[in-house]
Amino acid sequence: MSKGKRHTDSHLMFERLTRIHAKIKSGCYPNSRQLAFDNEVSVPTISRDIEFLRDRLGADVKYDAFHRGYFYEKDFDLPMNLVSANDVLFLSLAKQLMMQYEGSPIYNEISSIIDFLADSQGMGKSDFLKRVAVPPLPKVAVNEDVWKIVIECIKENTLIEFDYNGRWRTETTHRMLRPYQVLLQDGMYFVFGFDENANDGKGGERLFNFSRMKNIKNTKRFFELPDDFEFSSRCGGGRFGAFKEAEKVQYEIDFYDDSRQFVKDCTWADDQKLFDIDEENTTKIKFSSSQSLKVMEWVLSQGVNARPVAPADFVERWKNEIRALAEMI
Repeated sequence: MSKGKRHTDSHLMFERLTRIHAKIKSGCYPNSRQLAFDNEVSVPTISRDIEFLRDRLGADVKYDAFHRGYFYEKDFDLPMNLVSANDVLFLSLAKQLMMQYEGSPIYNEISSIIDFLADSQGMGKSDFLKRVAVPPLPKVAVNEDVWKIVIECIKENTLIEFDYNGRWRTETTHRMLRPYQVLLQDGMYFVFGFDENANDGKGGERLFNFSRMKNIKNTKRFFELPDDFEFSSRCGGGRFGAFKEAEKVQYEIDFYDDSRQFVKDCTWADDQKLFDIDEENTTKIKFSSSQSLKVMEWVLSQGVNARPVAPADFVERWKNEIRALAEMI
């Protein structure tokens, strides 16, 4: 059954449950035949709906032989009715913020759930939802089989086996990964974990982009998840996205002109310190990170308005990048 068909069936069932619940709660003791007639479905369908109310939603539904109909022995309300319109509004806005993942498995599942709740509150087509949006961004194609297997292995703590073509190492390599976390960034999916084949078989922690993973399978080999598995603890305090290196480095970078405000707009690292030197039209930032490649991209993105001061090897790499750019003119 397609996802669209499942969503439609679930929506129709929810509408029936809402009407059945209202009838029972009114105290008029409706029976299965009456409910089937009102909802234009069969008696067995109503029986399944009553079982769903009782077994899945915890409703204390009883049949009264004297009144020949159903009633609630204890007060009950549908869980969906306990979600306020304001809660649904913010959930719908969260869906808007997920638009960069539109067409991906995670977006489809989350969108379906939020739409289901929004429709229940009559907010599915609210004009207000159009007032918060994500601008058009590049879309990344994600193989749904890759997503399913990675999530399956995350749940089971089992190793993933796959072939990979990296950004810098373009030849195909074979990987055996203990998956720790799935990371989302700029519409892309990454899996972070311990690759047993890294460092010539010695193993090491690595990040892999879903879109570059091929011939993937769940090995069913169990591994024990370490207590300190979270990727954020490997970034050395930096907040530059899905990239990490072993060494934590202290950076000092000067920003000029309109980039002074740019560097003040965000928290780039947990320990960052900003210094305004107005007489030099400069804002200096000092921080720690173990994400040098991303820091380099960040500095270069500001062109002539950013200049690294420390560490020395980073400054030299920046100069080499500038020289290479100049040679392209």
